Amino acid sequence: MDSSTKPASYTNYHPRWFRRRVSTYWWMGRWPYMKFILREISSVFVAWSVLIMLLLIRSLGHGAESYALFENWLRSPAVVFINVVSLFFVVFHTITWFNLAPRATVVRVGGRRVPDLLISGPQFAAWIAVSIFVAWVVLQQ
Repeated sequence: MDSSTKPASYTNYHPRWFRRRVSTYWWMGRWPYMKFILREISSVFVAWSVLIMLLLIRSLGHGAESYALFENWLRSPAVVFINVVSLFFVVFHTITWFNLAPRATVVRVGGRRVPDLLISGPQFAAWIAVSIFVAWVVLQQ
């Protein structure tokens, strides 16, 4: 070691960098952030809907008694409440997914990008048509 350079010495002082405190609920400050978090949370309710459908199929496979028990369980107030909340979140998830599709799928025709409405519009139209058909089938009984 060269005699002109001194080794680095330890000091008790260490500067602290300025870090702004961020609230746990930072995402509630702006609608785009809140919409993003709600969309992420909605995935849990989509999974709940899939689970309900699988349990329904299972109960149908085990006979009339099992299906009757499943129907009674579905009528309980807690399950009805969860299903109503789930319906809201599944619809929200669907709408945000259809609105996201034009950004995720870039379609070009003749070197020009297809407008967003031509990508998401048919999805919404198909959703409405299928919903009307299902409602018609259910109401025919």
